[in-house]
Amino acid sequence: MADRDTGLLKVLGRGDVLALSFGAMIGFGWIVLTGEFIEAAGPGGAALAFVVGGVIMAFVGLTYAELVSAMPRAGGEHNYALRAIGPKGALVASWAMVLGYVSVVAFEAVAVPETLVYLFPDMAVGHLWTIAEYDVQASLVAVGIISAVIMAGINYVGIRPASVFQVIAVLFLVGVGVVMIAGSAVGGSAENMDPLFTGGVSGMFVVLVAVPFLFVGLDVIPQSASEIKIPYRLVGGLLVFSVFCATAWYVMVMLTAGSGLSPSALLESELASADAVGALWHSRMAGNLVVLGGIAGLLTSWNAFLIGGSRLLFAMGRSGMVPAWFGRLHPRYRTPSNAILFIGALSVVSPFFGDPMLVWLSNAGAFNIVIAYLAVIVCFLVLRRREPEMERPFRVPAGTPIGVIAFVLAFGLFLLYLPGMPAALSWPEEWPMVLVWWIAGLLLILRLPRVRAGADAEERLIEALNARKGTSPPP
Repeated sequence: MADRDTGLLKVLGRGDVLALSFGAMIGFGWIVLTGEFIEAAGPGGAALAFVVGGVIMAFVGLTYAELVSAMPRAGGEHNYALRAIGPKGALVASWAMVLGYVSVVAFEAVAVPETLVYLFPDMAVGHLWTIAEYDVQASLVAVGIISAVIMAGINYVGIRPASVFQVIAVLFLVGVGVVMIAGSAVGGSAENMDPLFTGGVSGMFVVLVAVPFLFVGLDVIPQSASEIKIPYRLVGGLLVFSVFCATAWYVMVMLTAGSGLSPSALLESELASADAVGALWHSRMAGNLVVLGGIAGLLTSWNAFLIGGSRLLFAMGRSGMVPAWFGRLHPRYRTPSNAILFIGALSVVSPFFGDPMLVWLSNAGAFNIVIAYLAVIVCFLVLRRREPEMERPFRVPAGTPIGVIAFVLAFGLFLLYLPGMPAALSWPEEWPMVLVWWIAGLLLILRLPRVRAGADAEERLIEALNARKGTSPPP
C-alpha cells in the first residue's frame, strides 16, 4: 500500500521501526571510543554519563514522539517546522539534519574498512597519500567504495529489502551484547574497574559531548513516517523506547569493557571493546565476534541514515526548497532514488580522506544535529501553544514543561561545541566544513519567498515558487 501524499510504500511494522531506530543509534563509537571514555571518567563515570545523555535524548525524543504521531509524513523535522515556524525555519532545521545524516553515512564508509583491518591486518596496502599524518591506503579506499555502492543499492531497490537487512543486523548485534554480558559475568575483574569514577564532571563531559553523534537515530523514525503501517500512537512510544534501549546498550558496554581490561590498557587499544571481550573470554575469537558486531552496528546506522537522509531530501525536494530532482520517486521501487544516489555518491568520496575524516565528520555532524534538535523542540512548544486542539495520538504529559526542559538540556549540549568549550570544533578542519555547508544553506534560504507558518504552509510555498517561475502547480 502506498502513502497517498508521497507515494512511498507503507511496509514498516513494529519490529522494523524499533530495529531502524535502535540500529541507527548503535553505530561504531562503542567499539573505538570506549577506552577514551573510561580513561576520562572511569567505568562508572562513563556509564553514568550515558545515563545522563540518555535522559537528555529521552526528553528530546518525547517531543519527536508527539510530533510524529500528529504529522506522520516523510521528512520529519521538515514538516513540523513548516507548520510551526514557516519555510525558512524549516529549511534551517532540515539543512542542519541533512548534514548530520550525510556525516554519519560518510563516517561509516570510512569506518567499515578501518574495522576490517583488525580482522585482516595485512589488507592495508597501496599507499595513496597522507592526510593529517594518516596514510590513505588504496585497498581500504576500495573496500569503502564497494561498501557504499552496496548500501546505496539495497536502499535503491526498496524499503522492504533495507528493513529486512536492518532487522537481521540488529538481531546479530543483540547476540553480541549477550556475549559481552556473559563474558563480564564469568571473567570480569573488579580490580580493572577501580577506580569506578575518575575525572569528575570534566571527565563526564568528555562522554557527554559525544552523545548527539552516538544517539542520533531517534529522528530516523519521523523521516520514514510515510512508510510505517502501525498506529501512530505506538510509533511515538517505540521512538522513546528505542532511546532507553540505546542507553542501556552504551551503559552495558562501558561496564563490561571496564571489567575486562584496565583503563590504561583500554586506552592503548584501537578497538577497546573487542580487546576487552577477548580478555574476558581469553579468546581472540570472542574479540573478533565483537568486531563483527561493530561492523553490524556500522551497517545498521549506515542503512538507517540512508533511509532518513534520503527521505528528508525527498521532502525538501517536493516542497521546492532544494532542486525538484531530489523529490522524485523511482517508478518501480517507490523509493526516493535520486536522493539515495546523491548521499551514496558523497559516501563514495569520503574513503579517500581516510581515518582523520572520522573525527571531523562526527564533530561537525553532531553540532548540526543539536541545531536540528533545538529547532524541533521549538516547533513542539510553538504548536502546543498555537494549536492546542491538534490531534496528537501520542500526547506528552505536561507537554510545555517537558519541552522547556528538553530545550535547556539540548542547548547545554550546543554550548559545548563553541570555542573555548570542551568539545569546541577544530580549525581548519571542522569549522570550515560547517561554514561551507551553511553558506550553501543561506543561499537556499534567501531564495525562498515569504510564506507564513501553518498547516498549509507547504502548499502555499509551492504556489509562491511556481508563481515566481511563471508556471502552474502540478495537478
